[in-house]
Amino acid sequence: MSNSINLALVGASGVVGKKIISLLENKNVEINNFYPLGSSSVGDKIIFNSNTYFIEDMVNFDCSKVNLAIFSAGSKVAEEHAKDFIQAGAFVIDLSSKFRYEEDVPLLIPEINGDQINSLVTPSLIANPNCSTSQLLMAIGPIHKELEIDILNIATYQAVSGTGKHAVQELRNQIKDDFTIPEVYPKKIAFNVIPQCDVFLENDFTKEEMKLVWETKKILDENIEVQATCVRVPVVNGHSEAVFFRTKKETSRDELIKLLNNAVGIKVLDDPNSLEYPTPLENANDTEEVFVGRIRSQTINNENWISMWIVADNVYGKGAALNTVQIIETLVRNNKL
Repeated sequence: MSNSINLALVGASGVVGKKIISLLENKNVEINNFYPLGSSSVGDKIIFNSNTYFIEDMVNFDCSKVNLAIFSAGSKVAEEHAKDFIQAGAFVIDLSSKFRYEEDVPLLIPEINGDQINSLVTPSLIANPNCSTSQLLMAIGPIHKELEIDILNIATYQAVSGTGKHAVQELRNQIKDDFTIPEVYPKKIAFNVIPQCDVFLENDFTKEEMKLVWETKKILDENIEVQATCVRVPVVNGHSEAVFFRTKKETSRDELIKLLNNAVGIKVLDDPNSLEYPTPLENANDTEEVFVGRIRSQTINNENWISMWIVADNVYGKGAALNTVQIIETLVRNNKL
């Protein structure tokens, strides 16, 4: 491999695309040639490493110019164009849900299953997990490794940034004007909570809820039984999660805190006496860590149950941009680029 990265970024002007650019700069990822791509944003200016670029039309782009493409433009765009890059000899990291559940497509969180990159012999497609899944598995992964989780219940409290810039603007408009008609969400989001993220499926769960089920099983352990409720809340950025799970092995609060403190990418904020616990406003704005608090361990009907509160930046952090850049770093370390 060349060890030089020629990168195409599809969706460079979007919320996540801009954060990916920021992280590439902050982490000094060496990019040889950079090509921001789009459709409606063609001609828009992008600044990367103090250089000015103009977004090119991805439909007419020569895919052979790059050895890595990031797709941050939704499932439809990924479906239409991602495999063109692979056929031209490039790795593709896709942030949409389009390919996540295909058996031959790795769904990666580098800290948990990054070793799967070793099995990629030729340029391949790699899927980035759902934002809620990434922060969840970062927090429970070290615990599962030691204590064996078999049942997991989760309630998410998801920020509007997860839906994109139009949702953020809709929240702000509704805060200013109580009579603003909802357009992005089915109900008013300001001063409200909506127990629906994504569309409802035939089993009465939403697609977002089933993503947590499918992706936990694919990435962590297919034997974990998962039930989820996903809620949209009037928070600009930062997803929060209340999780409750049963383990096969006994534990204590002190042991849990020790496991989490020793885990890469986790920061424990948990001191009830000083009212210390993570919140999205305080801890999820351009932050990389997954924050964990409200850690409790109890025995219920002779079973071992653990409760936790998890907060992370769903755009800049593990939910999207950070995990994508870490996949790139893993590809480089394994001499795939």
